[in-house]
Amino acid sequence: MIPVYIRYISREIYAAVALVLLAFLGLFAFFDLVNELDEVGKNGYALHHAAVYVLMIMPGRVYELLPIAVLIGTLYALTTLARHSEITVLRASGLSTRRFLLGLLSVGLVFVALTFVFGEYLAPPAERAAQQWRLAATRSMVSQELKTGLWVRDGSLFVNVRSVLPDTSLQGVRIYEFDDKAMLLSISEAESGSYDKAAGWRLKGVGKTVFHGDRTEVLKIEELIWHSELTPDVLSVLMVVPERMSVSTLYSYIRHLDENRQRTTRYEIALWKKLAYPFASLVMMGLALPFGYMQTRMGGVSLKVFSGIMIGVGFHLLNGLFSNLGVINGWVPAVAALTPSIAFLLAAMFMMWWVERR
Repeated sequence: MIPVYIRYISREIYAAVALVLLAFLGLFAFFDLVNELDEVGKNGYALHHAAVYVLMIMPGRVYELLPIAVLIGTLYALTTLARHSEITVLRASGLSTRRFLLGLLSVGLVFVALTFVFGEYLAPPAERAAQQWRLAATRSMVSQELKTGLWVRDGSLFVNVRSVLPDTSLQGVRIYEFDDKAMLLSISEAESGSYDKAAGWRLKGVGKTVFHGDRTEVLKIEELIWHSELTPDVLSVLMVVPERMSVSTLYSYIRHLDENRQRTTRYEIALWKKLAYPFASLVMMGLALPFGYMQTRMGGVSLKVFSGIMIGVGFHLLNGLFSNLGVINGWVPAVAALTPSIAFLLAAMFMMWWVERR
């Protein structure tokens, strides 16, 4: 049975968090739309294309902003209750800080679940669909870092793809096959390729050159089945940044890179962040509680809300900073991903001890 005071506080917190989240989403949607205006008018990209794109990336914005909204909303709700002396009454009636904190954490589990659902099931497909929509609207292909196209390793094969279309079909595929002694065995060139879940990649218009010691053999193949661990989900990393991928996609791509002896630090950090980020809502609620215990004379609601905004922005920036530093310096992925959350958790514990001590 949930205590009456928890139900009452939870209603206040949920309403405040929803209001803050809507305000943030409106603000970021405006900024995103302004950012897209530079592309409007180019290659048939119209204003309604930009508006749809902005709407499609909103699940990702919810995932990013939810812990910050939880901090500000909880802080506002608790500060309002403190201003009306309701928290003072609860504490005078025998409510301990420990029970109050446990009650808040039970409320925060709802936000943990919401963050996980958005981060794992809603934001990744929405982000991928948004990028596909944008590429299709501008009649573009997936951009590559090299002018020669995309290069990937697949076991003993080195694959060069001239372009990847928004639907993850391929154009201009070239496959180099080597033996255990790094001797070139064959080169296959295909005009296009599409993915079949049952069979693998179907390469069409294939010309294959096979090297037999001192002679070569040229084969013309109408359609060639290419069995590979490179799936459209793996190729989707070209359109979606690691922080917006699902845990399963990140894990698959990390395994693929590891098997091909390629660097995985950035994706491992993103994986650890994905696992830890939902629990940031609990840390934010723990940070908000000491503000609720402070008396009104120590600062009005507006000052405390402003403090919450600064703390939330600091958490967001610190998360990004440690991720980048971890990639640059080769830090242990778990350390780079978890340090900001642990630092803010320790700050929450210190603030609570300081408030209780006074």
